[in-house]
Amino acid sequence: MNSISAAKSWRDWLSLLRSGDYVVMGLCIVLWGGITAFCWSQAGATRVKIFQDGQLYAELDLAAARILAIDGPLGKTTIEVAAGRARIASDPSPRQYCVRAGWLTQVGQSAICLPNRTSIELVGQRPARYDSLSY
Repeated sequence: MNSISAAKSWRDWLSLLRSGDYVVMGLCIVLWGGITAFCWSQAGATRVKIFQDGQLYAELDLAAARILAIDGPLGKTTIEVAAGRARIASDPSPRQYCVRAGWLTQVGQSAICLPNRTSIELVGQRPARYDSLSY
């Protein structure tokens, strides 16, 4: 199919559409955007739970800036809380996956340092709708 016949087939197809069809397509696009925004929006986290060796070590408010050092089997893990977000700033683990997770801001997000048995999880007023297995 050459480009001239392709353009002609599009014009033929578009000539079949009426004004009501354009209204329905526009409403579908608006509805799709609204549903997407509603389904994927989450409230921001308000607290961070810090776990060491499977036990709750501390639960901190995200509004207060703080740096916390926790001893683990490999050494100290540094957790930083500031401006409504939290992260693992440094960890002695070899691959640094938990440090690479960066700043966490949404309910249900977590960073886990398995070799040093340390993890953080953000919680809020509502329970998390999604977890890492949902993606």
